[in-house]
Amino acid sequence: MLAFIIRRLVQSVVVMLVVSLIAFVMFRFIGDPVDQMVGLETTVQERELLRQQLGLNDALPLQFWHFVSKAAQGDLGISYQFKRPVADLIGSRLPATLELSFVSALFALLMGIPMGVYTALNRESVLSKLFLTISLIGISLPTFLIGILLIFVFSVYLQWLPSFGRGKVVDLGWWSTGFLTVSGLKALILPSITLGLFQMTLIMRLVRSEMMEVLRTDFIKFARARGLTNRAINFGHALKNTMIPVITITGLQMGAIIAFAIITETVFQWPGMGLLFLQAVQNVDIPIMAAYLLLIALLFVIINLIVDLLYVMVDPRIRIEGAEA
Repeated sequence: MLAFIIRRLVQSVVVMLVVSLIAFVMFRFIGDPVDQMVGLETTVQERELLRQQLGLNDALPLQFWHFVSKAAQGDLGISYQFKRPVADLIGSRLPATLELSFVSALFALLMGIPMGVYTALNRESVLSKLFLTISLIGISLPTFLIGILLIFVFSVYLQWLPSFGRGKVVDLGWWSTGFLTVSGLKALILPSITLGLFQMTLIMRLVRSEMMEVLRTDFIKFARARGLTNRAINFGHALKNTMIPVITITGLQMGAIIAFAIITETVFQWPGMGLLFLQAVQNVDIPIMAAYLLLIALLFVIINLIVDLLYVMVDPRIRIEGAEA
C-alpha cells in the first residue's frame, strides 16, 4: 500500500509540473502584464523598473522556475485588478465554492444511486419511467437554463428561496460557512440542485446500466440457486460490483463540479472562485487565471488519488495486483 501511494504521489507531482508549464505558457504571453498594472502616464523608466522587479527580463526557464517555486510556497502573485495577493483572494472565495460543490455532490450521490438501483430493479414501474424522464431532462437542458427556471419558479413565483448570493455566513477562523445559518442553508438549495442535477442523472444512469449488467451474470444466477434473499443478492452482490465505475465517475465529476461551477456561480451570483475567475478573464487578470488553473489541477490530482485508494478498499484484486507489481 505504501509503495502504491508513493507511486501515485510521484505521478501527481509530474502532472502538476506539466500543468504549471501549461499555465505559464498560456497566460504569460497574453498581453504585457506591465500594461495591466500601470496607467498611461507611467514613464518608460518606471515601466522598465517594474518589469525588472517582476522578473520579466529574465530568461524563460528562470521565469518558469520562479513561477513554480513561488507557487509551491503559496505565493501566486499579485492581482492586477484588485492589487491584492492572489492567494488571499482565492482563500476568501474557496469556502463558498467548496461548500457549494460538496452539497451538489452529496445531492447527486444521495439521489442518483437510489434512483439508479430502483430503476434497475423495477424497470417497468411508473416511478422508474418518471426517474428516467427526469434524468433525460437533466442531461438535455444546459446548466444556466436549469438555474434560470429554478429561480423563476422558487424565487420569483413562489418566493420560497433566494435567487442570488450566499446568505448570512459565520466566520470560523479563515473559513466562512453558510451551514450554520438559516439564510445560508436556503441560499445553497437552488445553486446546489442546478450544479448537481447533471451529475445526479449521470450517476443514476450509470448505476442502472451496471446493475442490469451484473444481474445477468452467472454468479448472480448461482447466488439465486443457493437460495439467497433478493436483498442479499441486489445489495450484497450486485450493487457492490457496480461500485468501481461509480467511484470513478463520482471522483471525476466531483472535480468537474468544482472546475465548472463558473456558470452556476454566475447565474446565482455566488461569491466563489468561479465568479472570481470569470471576472479575471474579463479584466485579463493573468495571476488569478493561472492560479485558478493550478488550483483546479491540484484538486483533480487529490481527488484521483483518493479514488485510487478507494479502488483498493472496494476491490481486493487491485490490492493483489499492486502487491505483485
